[in-house]
Amino acid sequence: MASSHQSANSTSSIIRRTLVVGGVVSAVGLVLSSSLFPHASQAQQAPAAAMAPMAPAAALTTPAPAPVAPQSPILVKGLPDFTELVEQVGPSVVSIRTTQRVSVDGEEGDEADEQMREFFRRFFGTPLPKQDPRRGGSPKKGGEQGEERPRGVGSGFVLSGDGYVMTNAHVVDGADDIYVTLTDKREFKAKLVGADKRTDVAVVKIDASALPAVHVGDVNRLKVGEWVMAIGTPFGLENTVTAGIVSAKARDTGEEIRFIQSDVAVNPGNSGGPLINMRGEVVGINSQILSRSGGFMGISLSIPIDDAMKVADQLRAGGKVVRGRIGVQIEPVTKEVAESLGLAKPQGAVVRMVEPGGPADKAGVEAGDIITKFDGKAIEKVADLPRLVGGTKPGSKSSLQVFRRGAYKDLTLTVVELDADKSKTAPKAEGGKLAASSLGLTLVDLSAKQKQELKLGGGVAVEAVDGPAARAGLRPGDVLLTIGNVQVADIKQFDAVLSKLDKAKPVSVLVRRGDWTQYAVIRPVIK
Repeated sequence: MASSHQSANSTSSIIRRTLVVGGVVSAVGLVLSSSLFPHASQAQQAPAAAMAPMAPAAALTTPAPAPVAPQSPILVKGLPDFTELVEQVGPSVVSIRTTQRVSVDGEEGDEADEQMREFFRRFFGTPLPKQDPRRGGSPKKGGEQGEERPRGVGSGFVLSGDGYVMTNAHVVDGADDIYVTLTDKREFKAKLVGADKRTDVAVVKIDASALPAVHVGDVNRLKVGEWVMAIGTPFGLENTVTAGIVSAKARDTGEEIRFIQSDVAVNPGNSGGPLINMRGEVVGINSQILSRSGGFMGISLSIPIDDAMKVADQLRAGGKVVRGRIGVQIEPVTKEVAESLGLAKPQGAVVRMVEPGGPADKAGVEAGDIITKFDGKAIEKVADLPRLVGGTKPGSKSSLQVFRRGAYKDLTLTVVELDADKSKTAPKAEGGKLAASSLGLTLVDLSAKQKQELKLGGGVAVEAVDGPAARAGLRPGDVLLTIGNVQVADIKQFDAVLSKLDKAKPVSVLVRRGDWTQYAVIRPVIK
C-alpha cells in the first residue's frame, strides 16, 4: 500500500509538472513576444541603470515598417436571405401529378411506360423496374375507361393569370390525366396545350383566373456565381425550397438547347419547377441532373427561360413547334480531320449525307463539305448548326459557308419545315482492282450503273480492308470519294494521287457508306 501510495504521488507529481511546464512554455512564449516587440511606453519606463550597458543610441537602428498593401474591398458580405423571394414567387409554383388509366384484368403491359422510363433515365440512371403483374395490368388504349393509377409527380409554374402553366414535357408525356395543385391546396384537372420533346417544354391549361403569374427574367443578365433558388415538389414534398449558385451558362450536352448549370439541389419531382434569380424572376426550368449515384450530386441543369418561352409561345398558338431544316446529316470535325484538310482548328459540321432534292442539295452542298457558317454565324460545334437551322422560320433564305477541298464557298438556300428524312442503301461495288498495301485497301472501279444508282460522278469502291484501313473503320462496300482532299474519279486517279502523298503521314479519305458520308483518317504502315 505504501508503494502504491508513493506511485500515485509520483504520477500526480508528473501530471502537475507537465501542467506547470506547459504553463511555463506558454508564459515564455508571451515573454519572448513582449521582449522582441516592446511597447513604446514600456521602453520609456525602463530604469536608466538597465539601459547603461546598451550600445550608444547612434549604433542602434530601427527598421522601417514594411509598406502595407491596400486591401481589396469585400465583394461578398454575408449570405442572402431568400424569405422575401419565397413569399413573392412561392404562390406561382404548382405541383403536378399525372395518372394513367389501366385495365384491371391482371395482365402485365407489353412494355414499360415511356414517360416513366424517361423519368428513371433522367434522375436515377437505371431502367424502370418491371411491373408486378399481380398489381394490375396494362394501359387502356383508344380512350377506354379503366382504373386510374398514379403515374408521376412533377412541378410547374403559372405563366399567366388565366391558367396557363409551364412544365417539362417528360412530366406530362403519355399521361391520361393531369392534375395541378396550387399552394392554397386547390386542385384542377388540366388540359395539355402542347409538349415539345426536343426541348422538354410543355404547357398545360387549368380552368382558373386571377392566378399569381411569375415574372420572366433576362437570361443574358444572369451571371456565373450568382445566387439562384428552386421551388418544387421533390419526392412529393410540395413547396420545397433549395438554393445555390449558377455554376455555368450555355452548358452544351449535345441536345438542342444549352442549359444553365447550377448546384441547386434538384431531385425527382423538381422537374418543371422554376429556377429563380435574386430579383424574383424565373430564369430557367429545372429539367435534369447529372449523377453517378442516381441522387443529386451537385450538378443540375435548367432550360433557359428565353428558349422555353419561344417554345411556349408556339405551343399556345398552334399546339406544336415549327422548325426549319436544310436536308443534311452531319457529324463533328475531329482534330485529325481538320489537320488533314488544312482547317485552322476543328470547328464546323461535316456533311455526311445530302437529302436528294432538299434545300442543301438544290443549293449545291456536297457530301464531305464542312459547314463553317450559317447566316453569318460561326459553327463552333456540330450542335450549333441544328440549333440555328431549327430556329429559322421555314421559307426564309439563308446563307451557308462551306469548306470544300481546301477552299471556302458561299451558298444560298431556302429553309423548309422539318420532317422525316429517308434513307437508302448502297449497291455492292464491282469492277477492276487496285491493291494499296500501305493503306490496307483493295479497291475496285464503280460501274456506270453503280454511279447512276448512287448519283455519283466518280469514286472507287472498297472490296477488302486490312491493317491501317481496318483500324480507321473502313468496311468492304464503302465508296471513297476523295483522298488527301483531292476528288477521285476512278482507280487510276486514286493511285496517282496516292503516289504523290507522303507515305509516312496520315491521309484523309472521304467515305460514302449508304447515304452517309464521313471522313476517315488512315495511318499508313511504316516499314
